[in-house]
Amino acid sequence: MDTEAFLRRIGISEYDGPPRLEALSRLHEAYVDQVPYESVQFQLEPGGPLEPEESSKRIIARETGGYCFQLNGCLALLLTELGYRVTMHRGGAQTPTRPGDVDASHMVLTVSGLVEDPDRLWLVDAGLGETLVQPLPLEVGSTYQEPFDLRLRPSEKVDGWRLDHDPRANLIGMDFESAEVGLGAFADQHANLSANPESPFRRLASAFRRKPKSVVVLRSVGLTETFADRIDSTIIETLADYFATLADEFYLPLPHLGRTQRDQLWRRVWSQYEGFLAKQSA
Repeated sequence: MDTEAFLRRIGISEYDGPPRLEALSRLHEAYVDQVPYESVQFQLEPGGPLEPEESSKRIIARETGGYCFQLNGCLALLLTELGYRVTMHRGGAQTPTRPGDVDASHMVLTVSGLVEDPDRLWLVDAGLGETLVQPLPLEVGSTYQEPFDLRLRPSEKVDGWRLDHDPRANLIGMDFESAEVGLGAFADQHANLSANPESPFRRLASAFRRKPKSVVVLRSVGLTETFADRIDSTIIETLADYFATLADEFYLPLPHLGRTQRDQLWRRVWSQYEGFLAKQSA
């Protein structure tokens, strides 16, 4: 990874000193704010890199954001190169349409080695789209990260942990094992989720940006932003506005896409919206 270029990509011009909680929190908040969780990348070109070195190049070039394997893989590499101790875990996210089995369909990271308390574990996760702004201490308890309430507790599914999410979000919760795994543990799920036509990441173009006090979500052409006291919603009706939204709101100008590819992508996301309307009517 080109560490300096990656830090610049997330808006951090200077980074110095040993691993500390303040620095970890700053890195995490900048990362989820500047690099979107997204599946736009899988709409025209199914599949994509799992290896953090390759994913980071595309993120730096603003050709893509990433989804859990890519975002947390890059974050793990970045933190390791900055001196943190990082561990990968098998996880599974629960949504209204997914049971949340701990089947390596989600990558989870824990971090230790901080100067303040080297053995204390912290949950870091940039790969859930609408969840953590900052790291959580890996211990039982509740916290508020505006606009959501979150709770950590022992998992009832595995020897590990459960993150319960705010009921206003699409994400219900996430379980993960305490055991450490390597990047290869996620290879099969990455191949399926990023390339299978029936995968939710292929069927729907989406993007999430976790701002310090809100969450912006784009699903096909529906744009919402959730605040503590309200949810703003709009429908994007033109190709120009769609790509302007990706560039301005999600920092994805997609410089590698030409006019023909942009037309194809727009037709695909509008078709997804029409399919959604048809289901609602039925």
